[in-house]
Amino acid sequence: MAIFRIYPEKDSFIWSEPSVAGLYGNAGKDPVLEIGGYPDLTLTGRTTRGLIQFRTLDIQSALNTKVVGSYSASLHLSLANATELPDSFNIHALPVSSSWETGFGQRVDNPINTSGVTWKHKDVLTTQWTVLGGDYLASPAASQSFDSTSDYDIDINVTPAITGFHSGSLANNGFLLKIDDSYEDYVSSSIKLSYFGSDTHTVFPPYLEMQWNDTVYSSTLTELSTDIATVKIKNHKPEYVDSDKSRFRISARPKYPTRTFSTGSIYLTNYKLPEASYWAIQDYHSQEMIIDFNTTFTKISADNSSSYFDVYMDTLQPERHYKLLIKTTLDGSDVVIDNNNVFKVVKNG
Repeated sequence: MAIFRIYPEKDSFIWSEPSVAGLYGNAGKDPVLEIGGYPDLTLTGRTTRGLIQFRTLDIQSALNTKVVGSYSASLHLSLANATELPDSFNIHALPVSSSWETGFGQRVDNPINTSGVTWKHKDVLTTQWTVLGGDYLASPAASQSFDSTSDYDIDINVTPAITGFHSGSLANNGFLLKIDDSYEDYVSSSIKLSYFGSDTHTVFPPYLEMQWNDTVYSSTLTELSTDIATVKIKNHKPEYVDSDKSRFRISARPKYPTRTFSTGSIYLTNYKLPEASYWAIQDYHSQEMIIDFNTTFTKISADNSSSYFDVYMDTLQPERHYKLLIKTTLDGSDVVIDNNNVFKVVKNG
């Protein structure tokens, strides 16, 4: 299986509360994106909506040169903070129907910044939205449901829209993110969800994730079954360029192999991992899982040489250190193998 991520070209959020001068502010460089509904000081209902866009060329490159066969595409944002949430609600990702400019303002700016997109304008006080709050299409719509048990991270399947952006049948102006209509212009409580944006200084930037099946499990090697074993990545390097596609080969063998009549050393015979084996990537310093074990999309392949998996390094943020992990089942028990395979991703040029 394979995973590839694209990071935003731009993002911002807009809000319906004007300044005392009647102007609306820009938040193109705010580290978070806000979504919700709240009352202002006069108890008038107000709304916040997010905007996010990915480069068409990045989408086309991924689908033309990396993805094989059918795929899914999902929009991911990590929650930074939330207040006064209802028991259940939905967040919607809707295609924006006209272009907009990011700007370089923040919500806290005083005086307010009008350098880009706002509740009223698509750019620097020049071109207004057709409708206040942004122009968007009702279809192809995508949404995610939340309740009191949710972690409130956004993970919305936007495959139909991405397919349209790729083919050109749908203009790529990004997505508008909003809560249910019934919770916008809300006066009963201050519903606010803040998500890390592309200007965050954390390991949680938003991204578009594409997933597809590239697993090949066709091998004449003997399957490793004992948990008294040596499993390691044999071609790990300390550093990779962010343009690399790296294939990691796994050396696996019993620690005490059964003796046989053979001309070769039994200690050099490689085994394949069980078919239900997976890889993951962890941020080395924060220990946050960047790509978690996934039984569908991080499955490990095997050929006649070894078990293996591929990683597109431009999926990862450059100038950070990461650690590779392997999960498999041996002797009926799940085992996570951590050999401290740490590496750094550096920028190409």
